[in-house]
Amino acid sequence: MSSARSFRLEMLQVARLASRVLGDSASLVAEFLRSKINDDGGFSDREGRSDLYYTVFGLEGLRAVQVELPSDVSSAYVRSFGDGAGLDFVHLCSLVRCGANLQNSFFRDEHADKIISRIEQYRTADGGYHGTPAKSRGSAYGALLAWGAYADLGKDLPESERLLTALLGLQLPDGSFANEPGLPQGTTTATAAAVMLCRYLQQSLPQATGDWLLQQVHPSGGFLATPRAPLPDLLSTATALHALESLEVDFSSLRDLCLDFVDSLWSAEGGFHGHWADDDLDAEYTSYGLLALGHLGI
Repeated sequence: MSSARSFRLEMLQVARLASRVLGDSASLVAEFLRSKINDDGGFSDREGRSDLYYTVFGLEGLRAVQVELPSDVSSAYVRSFGDGAGLDFVHLCSLVRCGANLQNSFFRDEHADKIISRIEQYRTADGGYHGTPAKSRGSAYGALLAWGAYADLGKDLPESERLLTALLGLQLPDGSFANEPGLPQGTTTATAAAVMLCRYLQQSLPQATGDWLLQQVHPSGGFLATPRAPLPDLLSTATALHALESLEVDFSSLRDLCLDFVDSLWSAEGGFHGHWADDDLDAEYTSYGLLALGHLGI
């Protein structure tokens, strides 16, 4: 049995607290997410097509507002991908996460072993993982997805110390993390991913990391993806709050400001927009809206 911690379960636990803020509107979220289920059981992307990646967030959003999952039809959709043959790295990891959301023993052992074998094809020479094959150095996003897939399959990621070394190679002098090696500037999402993984791997981080995240707050609320981003966005806000909580950094002074920002992205349809210039709604940003509200409603 794996001792690895699942960031999926950790974020789900927080997202369930969003109902304290939503009140009766939680039912609107459930209705919106159900509206994104296609006839084949998959949740739709922004073009209306079923997609494993969006199915992750649809299932987790429904679990967060504690309503019954469309288990039969969505299980059939997820099982149709078998052992993940032909899927890219992101969708391989999404396959695992969907299965874990549906039930703990979703995949037979032989399928789990084949999925892991496919994920290992994306391991980089420095011990990390990258969504593009044959890369020599890993990315922060790749590291988090691989860790999550192993944890959700109930297995320990091999040579985790090499993963940590690769991850720390992405840290910049200002405390932030770049997603890719060689980039001069960190991003909020890459830094948040690194914060979670470093905690799981028992690696302490400098105070500068938390300070850098706090510096990404927009004057009108929400967090910027990068220091020069024109607008805050919901993904950066949710992951930054999660990382700050992980670092035990007090962000209580930002709570009202960030609540106003998240509220500005809410739609009466029951979903959340990704940012102020986003006209669409989807399961992904709605799930991140729940995560943000979970942290802000504590």
